[in-house]
Formats: sequence, C-alpha cells, structure tokens
Amino acid sequence: MEIVVFGAGALGSLVGGLLAREHQVTLVARDPHARRIAGQGLRIVGELDAHTRPRATTAPTPEDLTCDLALVTVKAYDTEAAARTLATGDPDLVCSLSNGLTEETLAEHLGDRVLAGSATYGAELVGPGEVRCTGIGRIHVGEFADDRLTDDADATSDRAERVAAAFRETGLDCTAAAEMPRRRWEKLAVNAGINAVTALARVTNGALADGPGCAVAHRAARETARVARSEGVDLADDEAAAAVDTVVAETAANRSSMRQDIESGSRTEVDAINGAVVDRGATAGIDTPTNRTMGDLIRTWERERIEE
Repeated sequence: MEIVVFGAGALGSLVGGLLAREHQVTLVARDPHARRIAGQGLRIVGELDAHTRPRATTAPTPEDLTCDLALVTVKAYDTEAAARTLATGDPDLVCSLSNGLTEETLAEHLGDRVLAGSATYGAELVGPGEVRCTGIGRIHVGEFADDRLTDDADATSDRAERVAAAFRETGLDCTAAAEMPRRRWEKLAVNAGINAVTALARVTNGALADGPGCAVAHRAARETARVARSEGVDLADDEAAAAVDTVVAETAANRSSMRQDIESGSRTEVDAINGAVVDRGATAGIDTPTNRTMGDLIRTWERERIEE
C-alpha cells in the first residue's frame, strides 16, 4: 500500500517506520526529525528493533496525499488543520490513531473515507530519526459510527479488514474491529485514566498498576464510561477500568504522551481527553469530578508555562 503517516511524532514514527518494512510510506513530520529520516532512515529501538527508510517531508504535496491510506497521528488539537491539508489530496482511506474523539472532525472534510483506530503501543522519540518502542500493544481499526456498520453486529467492513491485513504484514498486532464505536470510548477512558495522572505525578505508566494512582485512574475511566453510556455506547464501568489496567501492564515503562508534553513544555491534549469527558458529561447532566479536577490542574500549568 501507499501510506502517508500525517503527524509522525512518537507513535506515528513507530507505526509508520514498521509499516515501511513492507509498504511505501511517507512520514509527515517536523524538522529536524523529518530531515534526519530523509537522509539516514528511521531507527526503532527498545521493545522492537528495526532500521527502515520511509520517505519524510515537512510539506506534503497533493500528490503525496493521494494514497491508499492516510494514517492520522497528529495531536488532537491539530486535527482540523490535518483534515484540511489531507483534503487537498485524494487518500482512498483515512484512519485516525490520535487521542480523543477526532473522527467526526476528519469526516467533516473527508467524508465517508474515515475509519477509527486505537493503538496501545508505547512510543517515545529519542531524538531526530530515532524512536523507542516502550511497550508492545495492539491496534484496532474499524467503522467509527453505528450507522456505518452492517446489520450484523459482529461484521467488520472490507476496508477495515484490508487496512488490518496491511498492518499485520509488517508484524504489527492489528485487528479489524466491529465494535469501534465502543472502542473509541474505551480508548478515551484509557487516555483519561492514564495521561493526566502520569503527567501530574511525573511517573511512568507502570506506577498506576496499584496504589493511589491506580485508584484515581480508575475513577477517571469509570466517569468516562458513564458519559459513554449516556451517548448510547455500551461501555461498563468495570470494562473501562480493566482497559486501563491492560494498557498500564503493556506499557509499564512508557512515559505517557501528556507527561512527555509537560516535561518538554508543550501544549497538552487535555481538552480533547479529560476536557471532552467533562464537556460531554455536562451536556448529559453527569458529574465528572475526577476528570474536571485533573483537567483544571493541567490547564493551570498550561496557563503558567505555555505562551499563546
């Protein structure tokens, strides 16, 4: 397949670099990361070891974006801009692995080409041209809304199966999932439970395996599940908490993306994660005090440290 990874930071570089073992991959990234990859290739270290040579650019042309699959791995707050840029090309399929519920924004510009995805692989950028895999997880892809599914609740779409097969060819653990509407919210519950807690406490994901951090993460995930059910998504409180535990175990050595943002002095995705839970909960009349408190604390840090 011809694949464009739009927003090749840590996760995008890891997944895109592995896809380049079997497919024609272009990474859209920032310099000096893109420049180093273009010149010397991409080095993957840690739990996985590989050296691949995807194309890399900071300014994709419409021709670059005319591809079989555009994989979106931008920060959630950059989704709108990514969608507008991707629409200048003609990707056959667009699949989001970004945090948050970003698929609707993509679909506003790209129509029914959009698939949802979730990934629990742990990744950190080591430096330009090098990414570390800190945990081997799983990837799921599928239709993101119930009205895009067939009458068979257990059926998966042919295009999701095609994407999953392309991923598996490169050794990635990827499954086409029929229940992506629920998995999207499960992903949000995991993000809500892990990201802000690890960012505020400055700990790795593994620190949430037990103790007070685990309890806070579970409360945030359960609140997310309650909001999901208010929107017609069948996600039980205990399922959301169990999903947090699974990802914590799989990515114990990982520094969450929000912790990495805090430590690098960058804007976080708190609005798209904890903030989304709070906002949607308020609409449904559901109180979400854990997500609200963590969101307020992260935004307090951003007001002090991030220049508009």
